[in-house]
Amino acid sequence: MLLTTTPTVQGHDIMKYLGVVCGEVVIGAHLGKDILASFTNIVGGRSNAYESTLRETRDDALAEMVQEATKLGANAIVGVKFDYTVIGQSGSMMMVAVSGTAVTLA
Repeated sequence: MLLTTTPTVQGHDIMKYLGVVCGEVVIGAHLGKDILASFTNIVGGRSNAYESTLRETRDDALAEMVQEATKLGANAIVGVKFDYTVIGQSGSMMMVAVSGTAVTLA
């Protein structure tokens, strides 16, 4: 499955637009990662614990979107867009949403 953030694919004609497809995943932080992130905030640097969780969550959202497009018979998704939102009463959860248009390319 070809994924692109552009509305077209160079060298290919879009034969059919199959509709908007999405993938959403919500993750919650847990105490262990919060402690590691707090330590990172004190000494500086990147939070590997949060980064790896965010990467996995993004990949899961992409996989969900691709699965939806595959069910429609698509061989590509154009106009892919990512959205990251903090949710929950205390902001302890994050939603990663990805969307695009499922298409069939020539």
